[in-house]
Amino acid sequence: MLYLKDIPVSGKKVLVRVDYNVPLDGTRVTDDTRIRESLPTLRHILNAGGSIVLCCHLGQPKGEAKPEFSLAPVAAHLAGLLGISVPLADDCVGPEVQAKIAALKPGELLMLQNLRFHKAETSKDPAERMAFAKELVAGLDLYVSDAFGVAHRPNASVTEAPLAAPKACAGFLMEKEWTYLHGALSSPKRPFVAISGGSKVSSKLGLLKNLLGKVDHLIIGGAMANTFRLAQGIDMGASLVEPDLVGEAKAILDAAADSLTHIHLPPDLVLAESFKAAKATVASHTGPVPAGLMALDIGPASVEAFTYVLKGAGTVVWNGPMGAFENPAFAAGSIGVAKAVVACGALSIAGGGDTDAVVHAAGLGDKFSFISTGGGSFLEFLEGKELPGFKALEEAARK
Repeated sequence: MLYLKDIPVSGKKVLVRVDYNVPLDGTRVTDDTRIRESLPTLRHILNAGGSIVLCCHLGQPKGEAKPEFSLAPVAAHLAGLLGISVPLADDCVGPEVQAKIAALKPGELLMLQNLRFHKAETSKDPAERMAFAKELVAGLDLYVSDAFGVAHRPNASVTEAPLAAPKACAGFLMEKEWTYLHGALSSPKRPFVAISGGSKVSSKLGLLKNLLGKVDHLIIGGAMANTFRLAQGIDMGASLVEPDLVGEAKAILDAAADSLTHIHLPPDLVLAESFKAAKATVASHTGPVPAGLMALDIGPASVEAFTYVLKGAGTVVWNGPMGAFENPAFAAGSIGVAKAVVACGALSIAGGGDTDAVVHAAGLGDKFSFISTGGGSFLEFLEGKELPGFKALEEAARK
């Protein structure tokens, strides 16, 4: 895989694929984390005398040019961050776009309109995607991938564009994601601790199975821990559980017992009658959950137990909150674990939108070693899957 830092870009016209699928409130960007993460790559190219053609998607327009999915608000926000004009093309391919690209001067940037206004971007037909990719890279000297958030998607701008371009490489963000995630899994400093939370075991089965035998400790929290407790024969009352996955949970517990991985479930829980409750009904509960109550967070004893597990850790990877943290009444467990991760002094990697939100809610965003910009990509990486976006860059480097 080639990296942007090693490729001269002076006088080059560079197609940069970024992940600007950001939340909007009307025409206002409400969270620009993904945009800010791309700035080092953009500034490097512009300062080195290159010109940039920026491409990305927003939402799910499903192949139609829908005004509500226009990138105009994103272009305006980026202009404010860079302090330069960021004109937005009316389309992402076609003669008019080609004319604008041809007119670009060193140090200038052009943003293309939403890639997903074209069905070919997400087509299941590789030939159709390649034809679209060739249009995207026409007249350009270099393709730079800096969109880890879509690295798991077989989209034309992710998997075919690197192969269609004269040369392709990873931008600074993609390089950082690869360095941290690949390094954490291939040669971690031990003890290696993984923390998995969130609401469903079903969405984390691949991750849990892949980590068994690789991590020294696996902490399981959130509603997914409810299904594991149910698998141990503990009644969970009205808690969110997945009864059809009790067998899978038992199998994971049994497999862990035969491996070198120690699984840690929360010893106590915070209970209430609903997600919207203003406060907990029971602040620290052990044993079966009474009828009509649900587990909505890990309790203080769990935070203490998990903090003990984390002490002395060499590497920590975290995906998924410990409870319904969106409600402040049930955020203490997740925030407590975030503080424990930072306090243990390990190489700390967090990923996934909810986990990112917890870390920042705790005011610890700058204390973690790395916070991944990917949700699905981060999860699939931890599942041991080869991400199509990285595979395409590696194939392009061998051309």
